[in-house]
Amino acid sequence: MNPSSSLPAYTSFAEAVIIASGALSDVVRQAKAKIDQAPDAEVLVFDNLTGKTVDIDYRGTPDEVIKWVVAVYGSNLPAASAVEEPRGPGRPKLGVVAREVTLLPRHWEWLATQSGGASAALRRLVDEARRTHADRDRQRQAQEVCYRFINAMAGDREGYEEANRALFSGNRERFAAMMQSWPQDIREHALLLATGAFEGNE
Repeated sequence: MNPSSSLPAYTSFAEAVIIASGALSDVVRQAKAKIDQAPDAEVLVFDNLTGKTVDIDYRGTPDEVIKWVVAVYGSNLPAASAVEEPRGPGRPKLGVVAREVTLLPRHWEWLATQSGGASAALRRLVDEARRTHADRDRQRQAQEVCYRFINAMAGDREGYEEANRALFSGNRERFAAMMQSWPQDIREHALLLATGAFEGNE
């Protein structure tokens, strides 16, 4: 299972404490309530799929803020909830997107000899690479997501540099040890985001 599939979509923090996790509109509503209660609090909302902060305009009433969020970021519905259009007879739509590819002459010469032409050969190569490197790609993505989060929330905390090195070297025990002095919510959320970062190293 992809670890990211079990993560809440978004998480908000006030200083070092988690306010809420879940859909963006729900998380932002809780963040807005915290800001109204404590205007000087530093509130951040994180996209747990990327580890990046989400820019939110908190001006106005809670309903106005949510209306702005929906207008800017969409309804935040899972992709699985989208209703597919019924398919008619004939070949299925592949969703092919045309983009420029720059290759050396020898690459074009090789592609020209492949069954189905250059586009079909490139698709096969990409699919094979995705299968071959899927575990490594998931590990790298988890490392980058966690890095963005701890850089934002713990970049000036004791043990940050060593924790960062442990994250990218795949050493879960040292990663956890270097975060021991950090606030609990930051530490636990970092470990959650890093779930896939240590695959193959344990």
